[in-house]
Amino acid sequence: MQYRTLGKTGLNVSILSFGASSLGGVFRDIDEQEAIRTVHTAVDLGINFIDVSPYYGLTKAETVLGKALLEIPRDKYFLATKVGRYGAAEFDFSAARVKASIDESLRRLNVDHIDLIQCHDIEFGDLDQIVNETVPALREIQKSGKVRAVGITGLPLHIFEYVATRVEVDSILSYCHYSLNDTALEGSLSFLESKHLGIISASPLSMGLLTQRGAPSWHPAGQEIQQACARAAAHCQSRGADISKLALQFSLAQPRIHTTLVGSASPANMAKSVGWLEEPIDTQLLAEVRDILAPIHNQTW
Repeated sequence: MQYRTLGKTGLNVSILSFGASSLGGVFRDIDEQEAIRTVHTAVDLGINFIDVSPYYGLTKAETVLGKALLEIPRDKYFLATKVGRYGAAEFDFSAARVKASIDESLRRLNVDHIDLIQCHDIEFGDLDQIVNETVPALREIQKSGKVRAVGITGLPLHIFEYVATRVEVDSILSYCHYSLNDTALEGSLSFLESKHLGIISASPLSMGLLTQRGAPSWHPAGQEIQQACARAAAHCQSRGADISKLALQFSLAQPRIHTTLVGSASPANMAKSVGWLEEPIDTQLLAEVRDILAPIHNQTW
């Protein structure tokens, strides 16, 4: 496992990190004991950064993760969770709610501090509230030692520059913008680096688009994107390859991104993902797949 410093947070994080939304049953029904073993497997394999949210599984992910963390020494991992989003359409970025939310998360996670607290999906809130109320409230909590660093997350890339030019934050979490079909995050890297921000990328498989089974029924991508990704997956399969492997290797090869989140509730799948990091990428196949995806490159939803 390789490690990189997460911007000005000072956290030395594994380049592959654990996205714990999977523990909330977001993608499939899970077996709790298997999910707990997955967390232990990830840490045993050198993954030391874990990201979760009270929104995932409506607190289930935090609760299951908290059970797993009871058996892992606190100095073996850095823990990130979020505030502000609590349901599909339930958002509250007020100072009072985020303060209460942190205490709730600490109890569920069975820890006494959170290494990185993040405002979750801020594009659904008022960005000026994030700047003027939410982040200042989190900075106050930081003084108590309950949290070590403060970040923001969301899908549209413009939100990061809007907030980070108005108030100091420590990291950003972007998803579905550094993958085989969409590398739009590259356009923001110079700005993010100028602010010394930790750069976290999630969904290197584009929330299931870049898998053999294809996108889940709820996926927001349009038909053109879904069909192109399906053609790319079929091409990989015809070559005896797995598009998920190619996609993960591609995303992890970007040295300017500090860590990339991968979610799983399967110990075997987590071990497979770590193993793929040690294998060379098939550059010929990569070129062919990128050609297939070129017509929909950087299209989003």
